[in-house]
Amino acid sequence: MEKFEAGLVLHGSEIKSIRAGQISIQESYVDVPNGQEAWLIESHIAPYEQAGQFFNHEPKRKRKLLLHKKQIREIWNDIRIKGMTVVPTRVYLKDGHAKIEIALAKGKKAYDKRATIAKRDEARDSERASRTR
Repeated sequence: MEKFEAGLVLHGSEIKSIRAGQISIQESYVDVPNGQEAWLIESHIAPYEQAGQFFNHEPKRKRKLLLHKKQIREIWNDIRIKGMTVVPTRVYLKDGHAKIEIALAKGKKAYDKRATIAKRDEARDSERASRTR
């Protein structure tokens, strides 16, 4: 629906891991618990090998997102009132800083899910039929 660019608050060796492409936002999501701050939850940044055990970071910790108050309030209202969810779409570097693109999304209804599952099953069955011929 709508996209935002946010900065990430990182610790120590996390930026080096991001520069090396060692980040996964596959299962992650954004939480705005009180309408004041936005947090990136369940993202995985791999430990940086050359950092040593005392200077490394926790791979799956919560990371604060840097957004303007107005943007946070807008996101929070959409989550609270419209029942939308916020998902990260991509991570990139801009002027030496790690940025994350987040998007407001609306979940599928039950009937949409059934239609998607039916299409997938049909495609799988046709694939099996073509393999056996």
